[in-house]
Amino acid sequence: MSGTTRQQKYAKLIQKELSDIFQRDKRGILDNAFISIADVRMNPDLSVAKIYISMLLAKDKEKTLEKINKHKSEIRKALGDKIGKQVRIVPELIFFKDEVEENATRMDDLIKNLHIPPEQKS
Repeated sequence: MSGTTRQQKYAKLIQKELSDIFQRDKRGILDNAFISIADVRMNPDLSVAKIYISMLLAKDKEKTLEKINKHKSEIRKALGDKIGKQVRIVPELIFFKDEVEENATRMDDLIKNLHIPPEQKS
């Protein structure tokens, strides 16, 4: 199995389990912000997972990201409880805001604020 296939399988597993952890969020880390895992990228030796999170309804995305980072060890432990039997090591988790969503929102705002004169009917 090539490294990339392994990385992808591992990323998918982590994406699925983290989504589950965030949706259940018993600890109230996320203040009811709806968070989804947009993407997970593994480094080649699978020891680090870069996790891109989409925070559609979070009022303060920076604060939400900060909170997630503050509770990173708990989140990693919860992940370890779920995937520990399937993997040799539970990767280090690094969280990022998903830029795709950020950019889409920015584009929507730009489009909304464009002044497009109505078409003249001849």
